[in-house]
Amino acid sequence: MLYELRIYHCAPGRLPALNQRFETITLDLWKKYGIKPVGFWTNLIGPSNQSLTYMLQWESLAEREQKWNAFASDPEWIAKRNATEAEKIIVQRVENQIMTPTTYSLMR
Repeated sequence: MLYELRIYHCAPGRLPALNQRFETITLDLWKKYGIKPVGFWTNLIGPSNQSLTYMLQWESLAEREQKWNAFASDPEWIAKRNATEAEKIIVQRVENQIMTPTTYSLMR
């Protein structure tokens, strides 16, 4: 099992728009492609309160590549993402890491 940690750094004041996009658009499209989210978090204390951190679960790098690329090139996703950013960009920068659990990890 692999876990992908993604952090979306939003443009000032745009975190609510990102949360709304996940709730109303992104999660439904992920279901279509079998993308499995583990959880989503915002910062209560930390360097910025304008970021969203989330984790995805993958069986393998091959699964990730196939499903993520299918999602990223979905015409519905592209159109809806563009529509949500028509007035102003939402995400300024994305960080991501693919992690593998240790033998002593609770999540394996």
